[in-house]
Amino acid sequence: MRTFARGVVAGSLVLALAGCSAEEPESPSAPGSPAAAQTPEPSAAGLAATTVRTLDGTDADPFDRERRLQAPPGWTVSVWARVPTARLLAWTPDGRLLVSRPKHGDVVELRPGAGDAVPAQRTLLSGLNQPHGLAFHKDTLYVAESDQVNAYTYRNGAVSGRKVVVGGLPDDKSPDLRGAYSHALKSVAVGEDGAIYISVGSTGNISEEDRSADPERATILKAPPGGGEPTTFARGVRNGTGLAIDPDGAVWTAVNHRDNIEYPHDRDYDGDGDGDQGRVLQSYVNDHPMEQLARLTEGRELGWPYCNSEPDLSPGDKDSKLGYTQRPFVRDFQTNADGSKLDCGRLAPVEQGMGAHSAPLGLSFVGAPGLPSGYGPGALVGVHGSWNRKPPRAPEVSFYAWRNGALGAQQTLLTGFQDADGSRWGRPVMAVRGPDGAIYVSDDAAGAIYRVTSGPGQG
Repeated sequence: MRTFARGVVAGSLVLALAGCSAEEPESPSAPGSPAAAQTPEPSAAGLAATTVRTLDGTDADPFDRERRLQAPPGWTVSVWARVPTARLLAWTPDGRLLVSRPKHGDVVELRPGAGDAVPAQRTLLSGLNQPHGLAFHKDTLYVAESDQVNAYTYRNGAVSGRKVVVGGLPDDKSPDLRGAYSHALKSVAVGEDGAIYISVGSTGNISEEDRSADPERATILKAPPGGGEPTTFARGVRNGTGLAIDPDGAVWTAVNHRDNIEYPHDRDYDGDGDGDQGRVLQSYVNDHPMEQLARLTEGRELGWPYCNSEPDLSPGDKDSKLGYTQRPFVRDFQTNADGSKLDCGRLAPVEQGMGAHSAPLGLSFVGAPGLPSGYGPGALVGVHGSWNRKPPRAPEVSFYAWRNGALGAQQTLLTGFQDADGSRWGRPVMAVRGPDGAIYVSDDAAGAIYRVTSGPGQG
């Protein structure tokens, strides 16, 4: 597969756990309305403490001592398998769970046993270049390496017929980057028509040269069914690691946005009597910019690095309440102070989001009838937690209810991986529903796959 030329975006520009909101989060049995302008921060309200169960042979560190999580009342969390550096997940057509491991260059297969039995584990693919994204379309398995996407025929636990369907993707081995690539891992999703979508992250925090690179970075690319030269489907996507197809066939991305944003307003934010425009203030950085959860259409622009999704309901006000539903954009002061790089007011509001520095990674959709306990259909997001926020934003598994073709507000489904001092024993990456109705969660810090059920037994 030859290196592709940068695609041209078609069409016009269409398209954190700080306690700033006084409203209480909605209960799990009452999912948030997609039309709500204000979306309270998620919390553990409505959840109950549960001890993490260990199965035979899964009780090594960090599970050599009791670990407790917050989950919906009556739900059970078990350490189902130990898979060091486990990342993204995908179920095979015949009911096996695949786990990508970029650091090991392989894809691990977990074959469920009866009931709570520890699954049989083996390496399905090895010798790959930072494999990350996994997706199935009928009997074809797609694996996103850092520099290409491969397709394999999958039958009865075996893969064959490897084909490079998208090549020439930029990574840390690209000659022009000389190893300087912070977001080299790729994710992949396949549409109902077989079209292939690939997330290509930015090389850095505000590396605006990514927008004019060849191939273009900080994008979601689209390749035709069966593979071929991709074009840019959506741009201004700093690091859209979460990539999935919704029940109606649309593409969604969950985005890791930028760090250390400068305060963009000509106002005194910290109350010292001096204007703060252009300053990096930790109290502002803590909640800005919000992480995006966006529905993509051909030509969608998500603004990076010139425009930032604005969570403040009163922009620039230190005491503003925060919202993450249908939020508009504000100019990035460092890169687009006068608006000449991109007209942020023309960009369509972002459908949903979450607090700054949440670091959403895996994204998956759960169709009807959905999750038990009143949750129903929706999206599951693995929230990895912040690296530079003060105090740190905690890791969690989040749920967004799916109602009438739209996502509701963020709800915390599973939390407790972070201790009171900010240290962490676990960091969720991705959550997917299994064929048995249970939720399976990868954790790259604990090296674990959790099985989460609505009771002591199956699903």
